Formats: sequence, structure tokens, C-alpha cells
Amino acid sequence: MKNLREFIEKCEQEGELKRIKVEVDWNLELSHIAKLNEERKGPALLFEKVKGYDMPVLTSAFTTPKRLALSLGMPLNYSMCDMAEAWMKLTIKGLVKPKVVSNGPVMEMIQPEKDIDLLRDFPVPFMYPQDGGRFIGTAVFLVTQDMETGWTNLGTYRMQVHDRNHTGIQIIKGKHADFHFNQYKKAKKLMPAAAVIGSDSIHFLVSSTLVSAQVDEYDIIGALRGGAVEVFKSDLTGLLLPAHAEIILEGFVDPEDLREEGPFGEYTGYYSGKKGEEWPKQVLHVQRILRRKKPVFWATTVGKPVTDTHMIQSLNRTATLWTDLENMKIPGIQSVYIPPQSAGRFWAIVSVKTMYPGHSNQVGNAVIATTTGHYGVKGVIVVDADIMADDMDRVLWALSVRYDPYRSTDIIKRGRSTPLDPALPIEARNIVSRIIMDATIPYEWTRKPDEIFLDEEVVKKVKARWKEYGFEG
Repeated sequence: MKNLREFIEKCEQEGELKRIKVEVDWNLELSHIAKLNEERKGPALLFEKVKGYDMPVLTSAFTTPKRLALSLGMPLNYSMCDMAEAWMKLTIKGLVKPKVVSNGPVMEMIQPEKDIDLLRDFPVPFMYPQDGGRFIGTAVFLVTQDMETGWTNLGTYRMQVHDRNHTGIQIIKGKHADFHFNQYKKAKKLMPAAAVIGSDSIHFLVSSTLVSAQVDEYDIIGALRGGAVEVFKSDLTGLLLPAHAEIILEGFVDPEDLREEGPFGEYTGYYSGKKGEEWPKQVLHVQRILRRKKPVFWATTVGKPVTDTHMIQSLNRTATLWTDLENMKIPGIQSVYIPPQSAGRFWAIVSVKTMYPGHSNQVGNAVIATTTGHYGVKGVIVVDADIMADDMDRVLWALSVRYDPYRSTDIIKRGRSTPLDPALPIEARNIVSRIIMDATIPYEWTRKPDEIFLDEEVVKKVKARWKEYGFEG
């Protein structure tokens, strides 16, 4: 797939898209329809008539594993673990550099700064009752570039509209765009930046991954797609931008222009950004807009799990954590999972075939030492090889019958946190404690508990007569 339209078309072909043809208000109604639909594990939604606008809005794109698999071009019956494993293998096999082209569909219309009015031109939803404004960037990624090496980063940061051509950007300290911002701040220069709304859906998936510095997300997208991403070099900012995007807000970030924004109903299920309680944030000065003549606007409800935000974070963090562990040469890893119910980031589960005393403890410590696991993860559960990491019934069973709290728990007092974690006091969100819960049977035990197993021959007989018993499937 090259663009968002192909994803929408494939969703419709698979019965995974519903078109909302009646008029819907951008003010709360749109987001509430989407959220209630997501809680019922419903289809992706395309709102065709948003009050006051003639531009459709896509929501709920990735709220099921099937639509994630569809986006990635993987078998539609793949589980989250299956997709993450395939992701890991593709990216380890080798990254693919983007292909630079002269232009693309996103350049069908070019709006200069004098003609820009973000809230007039785009059906930006107002999501939750206590939000501080309308957020144009929820399903968005920001393109920035390293001053010294040319490394291009795609990062997902929320963006609130301040006025007709300025949007806030919540760039959390330590994020890759923050690296770039600090370079420009030190040099006392404006930072070129571009916010992309709607492109090949895999761009948004990858833009929220935790990958190593100096790694271009375009290269990862190319590996997952099996071919080079088409980009063009902007004559305004010099940035490499996706040629098949729907909308690109292009401009500069002034290191001296920091403003308060929010609150916003975040992926944790709580509001963040109460004025006076959080750091002032960067601002994108939009100098021009590149867009298709009739673009599709893409938004995500964020909010309490499980929304497409949590599914995306679950998949890409599972994939990158698995890749990290593979690159660390940790033996015996069977499967990895960061559940969407954990807001797609706070808990990790790893299944391992233990091979020596202390092996399971090594795995737990390795998780929080990785690029993915060092940021925000507050708990790791390690289970034996007979349990898939995403089999939550069996994971809870292992915690009940293989885990001893005194023997099997390690507490780590200090680790890197996210400032959006509502479990921590607002004035102390840089550091979090962590727990490793080893729910494996100790490798060194000479006498291990006898587990119940069904008789294999009887199982075969029962399966052969399944329909005869009156069951279906």
C-alpha cells in the first residue's frame, strides 16, 4: 500500500469499515461515537459528513488485530504476537532506504501561510469534555532532522491548535525530536518540522515505535513493506516527506516560542497538561500546507484502553522489544507481548525456554535494559515456554501456581518514566520503580511439580468425533 486510501479500500472489502453518512458534530459527538464503537470492537469508521466541513474523517483504524494485519500486509488471522514476530524478523533481515521522487499526490494543492486557517480548513475534533482545545494531531507524525548527521526522525506527538497557523507539539524530554530541538536551540536557529496527517497507514504505526537514535523510521517502513518508501525533498524545509500523504503542515519550530497547552485526554485514561502544572511546549509555526484536493483527515480518540492508539503501541513496542532481545542474543525467547490493556507500554510479558539457573531473571533484567523497555515499563512478567506471552489466562495461572512473591520478585527502585504516568505525583514523574515477576518454575529444582496433561490419544479421538457430539467448528 502507498497511501491511506488503499487501507480504507481494503478495510471496506473485508467488511472492516463503516461509513457514517449522517451529519455528525466535530464537537464531542464524533469522538464519542468512535469511542463507544471501539469498546464494542467495532469496525473502522469513516465520517462522511462532519458539521461545517466537506472533508471525511477516519477513526478507529487499528482497534482490532485483523486491521493491523491488513495494514501490514500480513495474514488476517495473525495474533499480535504473530505480527510482532514477523515484524522482528523483517527488520532484522535488513532495512530499506527510501526512494526520493520529484513530487507526489500530496502536492496537488499548496496553501501559502497567508491563506491558512487550520480550524476553518480541517474538521479537527474536540475529543473529551475537559480538553483544553481541538487537537489537530492525534493520528499524526512529526518529521524532524538531525543537524549534524541528517538522520530523519518520524515521531508521534499530540498537537493542539493555538490559532490559525500555530499548533502546539508535546515533545517529551528525551524523545528523538527533543534531541533535534536541543541542537537547534543551542545553534539559535529555527528547527524545520512537518506534521503529516494521513499517509500509508504503516507510517503512523512505525512513527510511535521506540527505535534507536540515528535510525530512520523510513528505513523500517521500507523493511516492513518490502520496498522503498517514496519521499520528496521539501524546497521549504529541506525535509524528506512522504509523497503519498493526505495533508502535511510544514514550517518551523522557534526554540524561544514555548506555550502551555492542554489538558488532553491521554492514552493512560487520564487528562494531562493542566495549565501551570506541566512544562511549556514547542510550537509549530505553519508556513504552508501541502495537501490533496480532497484529503481524508485521520484522527484517533486516544483516551482509556483499548483504542487504536493502544493497539498500535502494543504491536510496535512488542515488535521492537522482541527485536531488542533478539539483538542482545538472549537465548530461549519463545514470545513477547506488551498488552494493549497496559496502555500499550507499562507491562511486558516474555515466554522463555529456561536453559540454566537464573536464565529467567536474566530475561527480566534484559527487558528493562532495552531501548524499548527502559522507558515507561514498570513491570515484567516472565513465564515458561509452554505459555504464549499473549495468553493472558495462562499468564495469570502461572502467576498463581508458579510464582512465589518472596522468591520470585525483584524490585528496582529507579528507572526512566514517562511524564504522562498518572500513577506518579505530577512533580516527580521522571523516575519510576519497577518490578520483575518470575512466574517460571525454577530451572535448578530437581523435584518439579507434576503438571496435568490430557491423554494425547484420547484427545485425537475426541477431536475426530467433535461434530458427532453436536459441536460446531
